[in-house]
Amino acid sequence: MTESSLSLAHLDNNHKALMAKIYGGSESRQRIALIEKLLAIGTALSSASDLGELLQLILLKCCEITKSDAGSVYLMDSRDESNPKLIFKATQNTSLPNIPFEEFSLPLNPKSLAGYVAITGETLSIEDAYNLPETAPYHFDRDFDQKFSYRTCSVLVLPMQDQKANTIGVLQLINRKMESDVTITPANALQVTQSYSMWEETILRSLASQAAISIERNLLQDDIENLFEGFVKASVKAIESRDPTTSGHSERVALLTVGLAEEVSRISNGKLRQEYFGDRQLQEIRYAALLHDFGKIGVPEAILNKRQKLYPGNLEVIRQRFAVAKRTLQWECAQQKFQYLVEHPHAHTKDEAACPHCEKLRQMDEEIDKTLNQLDEYLGLVEKFNRPEAIATKQFEILSEQVFYEFTKLAQYRYRDVDGQLKAIVSEADLEQLLLPRGNLNPEERQAIESHVSQTYEFLKEIPWTKELKNVPDLAYGHHEKLDGTGYPRGLKGDEIPIQTQMMTIADIYDALTAADRPYKKPLPVPVVVRILREEVERAHLSDDLVEVFVNRGVFRVLGHSL
Repeated sequence: MTESSLSLAHLDNNHKALMAKIYGGSESRQRIALIEKLLAIGTALSSASDLGELLQLILLKCCEITKSDAGSVYLMDSRDESNPKLIFKATQNTSLPNIPFEEFSLPLNPKSLAGYVAITGETLSIEDAYNLPETAPYHFDRDFDQKFSYRTCSVLVLPMQDQKANTIGVLQLINRKMESDVTITPANALQVTQSYSMWEETILRSLASQAAISIERNLLQDDIENLFEGFVKASVKAIESRDPTTSGHSERVALLTVGLAEEVSRISNGKLRQEYFGDRQLQEIRYAALLHDFGKIGVPEAILNKRQKLYPGNLEVIRQRFAVAKRTLQWECAQQKFQYLVEHPHAHTKDEAACPHCEKLRQMDEEIDKTLNQLDEYLGLVEKFNRPEAIATKQFEILSEQVFYEFTKLAQYRYRDVDGQLKAIVSEADLEQLLLPRGNLNPEERQAIESHVSQTYEFLKEIPWTKELKNVPDLAYGHHEKLDGTGYPRGLKGDEIPIQTQMMTIADIYDALTAADRPYKKPLPVPVVVRILREEVERAHLSDDLVEVFVNRGVFRVLGHSL
């Protein structure tokens, strides 16, 4: 049995004795009808999902069954335990229907009617708010009446308590009218209103209890949603802390994906006309997009933050080897020159131009300079090809044989290390990295990066998502799949990929190409990215219909971009 049905059963049982007593009275039929209406109200309250809608429904029904002209609802706010408050959350006034609503807070003390009831848990039934007992700890604030030319007479203030008798709010009804269609003015208020009877008080206490349960359920739902929202934000922050250069990527992908889903929902003809995404589905799409890269938290940080073909530490080691090689060569040259001079003590003559020994020394200098220059060229070659874009140029295609020859010589070059051993100045593994034909990752590193998709799914599926959000793991799982089955990790094809995920893929590609915060590449202009998206459609990687909606309806404008 659900919480709502239990509450209704409880409400029904409470009234059995009361109904038995009133069956014989002159107003029995009206009261029985009223109880039936009360039960129907309980059903309506249990089905309301939005807090604002729920509070307005509570007021409307309470005013209906008591013929009250006005009412208000206050909710407890105990987040700051040292300074608890009452929050004015909803109001209605039949005689003044156009009064603007503005939420405000009251200090939780017994000076106000609502504050007194919230603290004591008592019900106040007041015949005339302007004539309160002098000994009463509370008083009535006439500011509203004076400002809007109104007159408050009868007032009923009840606590709304949960099943543990904790007060979670206060219900306040004003001016019980003799006739429902009367408009109250300061002139007629005393003549057309009446006090609240024990009957209304009894009925409303039961209704207030049912309202409290509905409010509590609604607040718990809000707490769950706030919990998910906080979790998602914390997760995105964790992702970005691993890879600061992609900061904002998840939020932008979420904005683009939700924007595309909203545009698809507006389509009235064509293949996409049957696709519609409600508020809950859009929330599910947003969470999936925000968390689509969460699995990167399990990728080794060195790989995740790798921007060039060599890791910074590896490149620094190579530079150190070149520095050692150059210093060693210079030292060896100095040693050779010194040895030559020792062996030829009369090498110098006044005429250096005619001195064969001086010529020998110049040759030594020229040879060492040539070797040092060659090393500088080799190091320049390493640093040039360390950039991911180096190979993907037409210049490389033209000079491929020459470059291959240079790398072959570099691979064969040996230098004498500080331990006196001859060693390769660039290791075979580093040479393989430098000659990667595409990007900056070798197959093993790329596999580690691509594993983030599966890790995202494995993580997200462990979360007890609500019924409305249960598809978040599956939607995030497929954002690197392609319609022709060449994507990863599962090689899904066509309709095997949820349309929400297909939209996320478009958003992911668009942001990756236009992002201005990547230090390893320049952002591409929107027209170029649009052309790339359409090329992906031609390769059967992306949906033609979705890409055209994305482009033609300018979804990218949510990021402030324009064609």
